[in-house]
Amino acid sequence: MECNDLYDYGLKIYQNPKYFKFSLDSILLGEFTELRRHDKILDLCTGNAPIPMILTTKKKEISIDALEIQEEIFELAKKSVTENELDNQIKVLNADARIYTSSEKYDTVLANPPYFKVTQNSQTTENEIKRNARHEMLLTLEEVIISAKKNLKENGTFYMVHRVDRLLDAIKILETQKFGIRKIAIINTKKGKDAEFFLMQASKYKKSDLKIKSYEVESLKTYKGIFKEDSR
Repeated sequence: MECNDLYDYGLKIYQNPKYFKFSLDSILLGEFTELRRHDKILDLCTGNAPIPMILTTKKKEISIDALEIQEEIFELAKKSVTENELDNQIKVLNADARIYTSSEKYDTVLANPPYFKVTQNSQTTENEIKRNARHEMLLTLEEVIISAKKNLKENGTFYMVHRVDRLLDAIKILETQKFGIRKIAIINTKKGKDAEFFLMQASKYKKSDLKIKSYEVESLKTYKGIFKEDSR
């Protein structure tokens, strides 16, 4: 286990290099998410909780429930939250997003879910914890979106980061689940190469009013503030 800086947010994060480390996609989702004072937020697939911790640097009055199904990673998330004295804002839950339901609905739900569909090769690559985080072994894209819908207030907002090759899948599922897609940000991390990630904002039971914009993010040094001009 290692205790590292959470980039330049002034926070520490516990990680195990045998499993996975936080990366650019988590930072981008934290920066892309728009917050209001006193928002109640649910972070699905929180991992070791980089996104909830990033969000607390943007708004001090928010409260966040962070779900992580894998116990080993859940323990790292709890340790990170306590290390940064954020227990009053972030509650880490060892829970399955497929069955989790809160009696009080959320203003915002976030997800940085497993990216890859399960194939024959999925069972033979990487260790089990890393495999579960990267592949849809325990949670599919559709199940993520259904969980978001179930736990959101009416007209609540869903934010997600995912790979561009799953964009059409995401749009189809969101439309089926009666989400209106508001924004898509296409992220290119390598100049001259195909885009790698997309970020999406969608609203439960609202009509789509889609805006699409592309961004070049060649390193962590270029991420901060790139979405501010698009904030409402």
